[in-house]
Amino acid sequence: MWRNEVCFPRVLDIVEIDSTRGRTAVGEPVTGTAAGVPFTVLPPSTEVSGPAPVVVAWHMIDAPRSDAAFAAALPLAGVPAWRVYLGMPLCGARMVDGSMDALLERARRDAMLAYVDPVVAQAALEFPAALAELRERFGFDSSRMAVVGGSLGGAVALTILATREIPVRAAVLINPAVRARSVIGLVEDMLEQAYPWSDKAERAADQLDFVARSGEISARDEQVPLLLVSGEGDYPSLRTDADDLVAALRERYARPDDVRLARLPGLAHPLAEEPGIEPAPQLPIAKLVDDTITEWLERRLA
Repeated sequence: MWRNEVCFPRVLDIVEIDSTRGRTAVGEPVTGTAAGVPFTVLPPSTEVSGPAPVVVAWHMIDAPRSDAAFAAALPLAGVPAWRVYLGMPLCGARMVDGSMDALLERARRDAMLAYVDPVVAQAALEFPAALAELRERFGFDSSRMAVVGGSLGGAVALTILATREIPVRAAVLINPAVRARSVIGLVEDMLEQAYPWSDKAERAADQLDFVARSGEISARDEQVPLLLVSGEGDYPSLRTDADDLVAALRERYARPDDVRLARLPGLAHPLAEEPGIEPAPQLPIAKLVDDTITEWLERRLA
């Protein structure tokens, strides 16, 4: 699940915003931090009149496991929007001593209460301030926003949907962590040891069971169209959870077709090759995921 690799940040040019013409100028990616959160921002691939929509994405803990690597694996260049990739806690620029060992140590210490729950909670809690700072800097239209999450980043996107505090126009999940208990099962397999569940851990897992919380997601003033991309080669438990979430939401949505499951052949859990920290050429299977998501978002962010 994790490998020790040193992260060498890329130096990228700054995009320019032409405020005199009210247009976003096409430029190079931008990296930096916003409210303490590392980011990679890709401006719209074509010139857009007025403020463009925005897609905000959280990466996997598997490869690609940094904001820059996720942007390279899933650039979504065909979506006429800003694409903002936010770094997860203790990943990428926030790795400790240049490796993922700190996350692995947390998983060994307490997979639920030291790893899954706090990582997802921190990523969700730091999002509003980061979004506000990035909106001020780049001038995108956050009223037309989509959220995207891969694996554990999917649990962050689902948390945003379930809390219902930030307007979201569309959502995409890729091999998401729909139920924390399934993630813990994978950690148990990796560590070859059973997790000692406590009452506190059970309560935390309940909060990260988004099948059980599907009523909260569907209770938004405007139900968010959601695409769930699930690989045929993903972990069986995650595929089952994907099926269950889609079924639960479709039962609750006024327009069930606004919730779609795309089960992609040839897609395992990761979207990039190891080590998955630095940007790398897009794999053919990631291009298939990219195309599937682009088609979904183009229609919903227009």
